[in-house]
Amino acid sequence: MTGQAGTGENQAIDTARNAPGRAPPDAPLIGLSGRALALGYVVIVALGLALAVAAGIPPDHSWGEAATALGIIALAMMALQFLSSGRFRGLTGRIGIDRSIAFHRWAARILLIAVVLHPLLYTVPTFMADPARGFDRLGMMFLGERARTGLIAWLAVIAIVLLAVLRDRLRMPYEAWRGLHALLGAVALGFGTAHALAVGTYAGAVPMQIYWYALAGAALASLVVVHVWRGLSFRRDPWRLVSTVQKARGLWELTFHRINGRPFPYRAGQFVWLATAPRRHTLFDHPFSIASSPRERDLRLIIKEAGDYTGRIGALPRDTLAGIDGPHGAFTATDKDADAILLLAGGVGIAPIMGLLRDFAHAGETRPIRVIVAAGTADRLVGRAEIEAMRDKLDLNAWFVLDSPPDDWDGETGIVDEALLKRALEGLPLARTLSMACGPTAFMTSTADTLIDLGLDRDNVHYERFDYDEGALSRLDIAQRWRFRALGAALLVGTLAFALRG
Repeated sequence: MTGQAGTGENQAIDTARNAPGRAPPDAPLIGLSGRALALGYVVIVALGLALAVAAGIPPDHSWGEAATALGIIALAMMALQFLSSGRFRGLTGRIGIDRSIAFHRWAARILLIAVVLHPLLYTVPTFMADPARGFDRLGMMFLGERARTGLIAWLAVIAIVLLAVLRDRLRMPYEAWRGLHALLGAVALGFGTAHALAVGTYAGAVPMQIYWYALAGAALASLVVVHVWRGLSFRRDPWRLVSTVQKARGLWELTFHRINGRPFPYRAGQFVWLATAPRRHTLFDHPFSIASSPRERDLRLIIKEAGDYTGRIGALPRDTLAGIDGPHGAFTATDKDADAILLLAGGVGIAPIMGLLRDFAHAGETRPIRVIVAAGTADRLVGRAEIEAMRDKLDLNAWFVLDSPPDDWDGETGIVDEALLKRALEGLPLARTLSMACGPTAFMTSTADTLIDLGLDRDNVHYERFDYDEGALSRLDIAQRWRFRALGAALLVGTLAFALRG
């Protein structure tokens, strides 16, 4: 292995790493439950419909009222998209990054449908009576001066979704996409709110105006918090890179020291957003799992060379200044009630697994722990020697799996299949075993389904991914989709009730 710290420096760094940290290991896991978030979401969106009804204005034809309802729902959802990005622990700290991203994606699709249908439904009666007049009215709606703000918002929403879908094909840099995503979101919300206040049927009612201003204000304030306040905190509270060590081919472990020396409370398995000089700002930060224990003084991250930013991660010079936002995520074990633990790592997914194991070793965990680490080739495998050394401190068994092993390989070969999982679970109380997996999507979803089939409680099967591409789905993901659909059905019922109330 190669690294940028010399032998003496590495010894000093290891001493600092292993010294008892001042940060409390039981840092609070804050945030609302999934049910509370779903209920709050429905209440906030439905409030707009309720305020419109309370305005006392006689309803128009059903098609027009349905169009108005979709406009109200779409604008409210647009504002809430800013708060469902996973950057606010007070909201989503308990549900984790996976569910936050999945909901954000689902809401974007429902939002797009509502936005597209909103102007079209107004013209349905005209089309039914006279198609030619219907096209004329549709053209006036899109090209008329009164609807200009709405048209800008309409196009901005469509552009956001198209850029999200086509980002990989367009080969757009991640940072550019994030910046454009935020800008288009602000444009859509700003012009959408202006449109609602100017031409909305029920916008003359003061409570309705307060509702729109409050939602828009909260959404835009979230941008200020993330990109201004936290951006400034990267300067006020800097971290310094003290070590860069290559752990495997294309995988680097970076150690950061908080310059002001204050504790950084987190739970093993959580993640942070990292931005390094010279672009030390939240617009350029990226999420990485923490690979250290909260009982250590410094923060360790294991990062894979994969993109425009991470492709140069191993070349960062010592003493590089960094900004860190966190901790985030709910991929933790200390808050779970279980009698045994199974940890699964695939590729760079070893990062939070190493954090959990290092914390177990520091804390003197007594529960049985089973670990499976998978990699493509031997030069991609991280942590074998360190994990095996933990057997002296923990009730630990570990299996290391390679897709393409060398001739002298003495571990497992192939994939993490049912047979290997059965061996790892042998002797453990299945109904009381906690499984935590991190790695490629197909690896996590397939092992999750297999573990449920083998008898693990589905509430004890957890995994974490950081991609916006859905990929393979487990039964847990499918069940989650049905919960999202139930939420969508509630919004549809609200739309129909509003449209047919006359």
